[in-house]
Amino acid sequence: MLRIYQNTYRRTARKAVVYSTKVACCNHSTLCRITSHPRRPQDNGSSSSNGNHQRHEEFLLAGNPARGWQMPPPSRGYGMLVVRILRGALKLRYLVLGGAIGGGVSLSKKYEDWKDGLPDFKWLEDAMPQGERWSQFSRNLIEVGSLVKNAIDVAKDDLKAKTTVAALGITSDESRKKYEKLQSQVETLQTEIMNVQIKYQKELEKMEKENRELRQQYLILKTNKKTTAKKIKKSLIDMYSEVLDELSGYDTGYTMADHLPRVVVVGDQSSGKTSVLESIAKARIFPRGSGEMMTRAPVKVTLAEGPYHVAQFRDSDREYDLTKESDLQELRRDVELRMRASVRGGKTVSNEVISMTVKGPGLQRMVLVDLPGIISTMTVDMASDTKDSIHQMTKHYMSNPNAIILCIQDGSVDAERSNVTDLVMQCDPLGRRTIFVLTKVDLAEELADPDRIRKILSGKLFPMKALGYYAVVTGRGRKDDNIDAIRQYEEDFFKNSKLFHRRGVIMPHQVTSRNLSLAVSDRFWKMVRETIEQQADAFKATRFNLETEWKNNFPRLRESGRDELFDKAKGEILDEVVTLSQISAKKWDDALNSKLWEKLSNYVFETIYLPAAQSDSFNTMVDIKLRQWAEQALPAKSVEAGWEALQLEFISLMERSKKTQDHDGIFDQLKSAVVDEAIRRHSWEDKAIDMLRVIQLNTLEDRFVHDKQEWDSAVKFLETSVNAKLVQTEETLAQMFGPGQLRRLTHWQYLTQDQQKRRGVKNELDKILKNDTKHLPTLTHDELTTVRKNLQRDNVDVDTDYIRQTWFPVYRKHFLQQALQRAKDCRKAYYLYTQQGAECEISCSDVVLFWRIQQVIKITGNALRQQVINREARRLDKEIKAVLDEFSDDEEKKGYLLTGKRVLLAEELIKVRQIQEKLEEFINSLNQEK
Repeated sequence: MLRIYQNTYRRTARKAVVYSTKVACCNHSTLCRITSHPRRPQDNGSSSSNGNHQRHEEFLLAGNPARGWQMPPPSRGYGMLVVRILRGALKLRYLVLGGAIGGGVSLSKKYEDWKDGLPDFKWLEDAMPQGERWSQFSRNLIEVGSLVKNAIDVAKDDLKAKTTVAALGITSDESRKKYEKLQSQVETLQTEIMNVQIKYQKELEKMEKENRELRQQYLILKTNKKTTAKKIKKSLIDMYSEVLDELSGYDTGYTMADHLPRVVVVGDQSSGKTSVLESIAKARIFPRGSGEMMTRAPVKVTLAEGPYHVAQFRDSDREYDLTKESDLQELRRDVELRMRASVRGGKTVSNEVISMTVKGPGLQRMVLVDLPGIISTMTVDMASDTKDSIHQMTKHYMSNPNAIILCIQDGSVDAERSNVTDLVMQCDPLGRRTIFVLTKVDLAEELADPDRIRKILSGKLFPMKALGYYAVVTGRGRKDDNIDAIRQYEEDFFKNSKLFHRRGVIMPHQVTSRNLSLAVSDRFWKMVRETIEQQADAFKATRFNLETEWKNNFPRLRESGRDELFDKAKGEILDEVVTLSQISAKKWDDALNSKLWEKLSNYVFETIYLPAAQSDSFNTMVDIKLRQWAEQALPAKSVEAGWEALQLEFISLMERSKKTQDHDGIFDQLKSAVVDEAIRRHSWEDKAIDMLRVIQLNTLEDRFVHDKQEWDSAVKFLETSVNAKLVQTEETLAQMFGPGQLRRLTHWQYLTQDQQKRRGVKNELDKILKNDTKHLPTLTHDELTTVRKNLQRDNVDVDTDYIRQTWFPVYRKHFLQQALQRAKDCRKAYYLYTQQGAECEISCSDVVLFWRIQQVIKITGNALRQQVINREARRLDKEIKAVLDEFSDDEEKKGYLLTGKRVLLAEELIKVRQIQEKLEEFINSLNQEK
């Protein structure tokens, strides 16, 4: 780069010098022409050719003596010639000096403009090695190259010697000894070549490490520069991982399947699957267990290159620093918690995918899926379908024709005990997308025959076929070992292993986790480039089919998914809550007063009015009952009535909104669920009860009706209330005594035996009330006996309890009829009441009682209305918002409340559209990648 800049600078400098020289020459020639041949006045309008012709004629005339021209004296001519030469030399000096100065200024200006246009390359000084470090790096490369060249030359010479001996066909003992000696030398040289290759590989790893460090510095500098200017662009593997995440939640009724490539890690339980994945990710990110099943759900791990070694879950913003042991422990704990949380309903394994991303310097870009290990025997703590569930899950992932199967085989156990190889052969019989990995080779070397291991790695032991065979060592069985220690142990093992000696057939590229990750990554991206276009076309066709179906079924509606529909329903519900504050005060008063009397009327009649009417001192009994009521049950019942009134008003608003033209019935189920849940959670403020108690006690202390209007209102309230109770009592009597004679004739109805008995008892009770219109609410013993004997004459045998049950509604009807008559009498007795008070000839204590109750209801309703408008409506609004927020995060509940063909079709169309757009974005980036 610097050489290019130097050459550019030199070319520019040369052009500037030539330019300055031309300027000087042009200036000099012009001045010379002006000085030697000054233009005459008569030549102003003539052309250059005429001027030249005239000067030529003057020259000829000057050279012809016959034309009259006289030659000047010689001394004068020489003097004029010297003067002209001196004058020309002086002018030439100034011309050259001026041209040089002008050219230099022009050159300086062009150089400064070119220099300002150059980019800033100061960061190269920090990123590239300098001085002694660069020299050492170069010497290492030269030394490694020479060593490899010498080793190859020696191997070629020995191979030629071996071939020559074999070609001669030597059979003597001496020649045989020489041949064996040469063969041992060849084996020694092979060992040396292997050591040189290992040394060369170490040097390569060392240089790669330095390269990663430089790359990391470059990425950090690049990141720091770009973050201030614009957002960092997503990496290629991150975009591909997002496509897979979208597909993981995609469910469709079409024959559309996810055939995008990913690396599927399969193997028997405790075969080392997770350890292989950790070696590729260069971090121990998964929980450990002593023979216990730890992988209970598919774990999708996206590996990407980055300046820092970090991990992050797809649905979380937290990053785990994988260089810190504390973060590693938290990551392993979170992975275990997520796995256990995904298992529901007594299951042992789950199909729910746990997605995470691991970034770091030097990581190979790919997407791996770690599956639960295949088991042959189930334990008592496992679900009954665990074995079949794991088999089905493994087959599902391997059945993807573009999935790369990373088949993990435990090298420390007999190959015949493997369960995974049979499954792999069923899904990939030709081995076109299978990579076989033999783990725990360090234990296998001690327990098994080396030749058997060589057969496994050469593909001659199993009938299963594969693209490649690899041997790795993923640890020493220690939980506290980090990845660096494990990798160093792996390198030391393969360096000293006897598998490489004595005619070993294992090539160096078949061992170590590093070579495995390179091979898997290379195959992964090759598969991606080969198949991604087909997947994009398939989703494009699916999108077209879905859009056509939508236009045919819902031509006037836009494709709104659950999230958009939920937001629209949320807005409508919140608008209805706001409408509560716009209800008029009169409407609130009417609703609250009606609900209060509905809640309190039964208590007033049963506990206050009827017992006081039986007493000799009606007013005293009423005062006692009212005070007890106000101190205990009345405030709580009032709050309950207020809350029910608020609920009814809100529900009525929701019902009225359904009758509008723009109402969408798809929201009804969601709205009802939100309102019910908010009402269930909402409770009235506790301090409201204490405030109501004070107000109600003060109101009930007033026992005097102040004006005629209030008196008439109280009378009307008494009549309305008594009539309502009278209607209820008559309904009870109708059920007890059966239909009347007219109804029996017109509707062909008959009396039951019990109803006939009740009618007989009623006739006897009517006689008692007719004789004593002011009878007490209870029957005496003599009256009960008389009724029984009278009924026995008619062959009707009843007991005293039966008579009392019949007496209660009969007497209530009689009492209510008398109360109505007293109310009519008191309607015009207000002025008599104001003059005589309690000693009035007409007893109007009933009216005063109901006036006091009416005043309590009015005051309580007014207080409740203020609480609803000022406090409770806002608190209900908060409860509804909280419920809506919870529902928005619960996808299962939204799916249950917002359903139907319209929603399902829109959801599928939106999902397919998102997947297709992400696929196209990924394909464009893939094509642009160098």
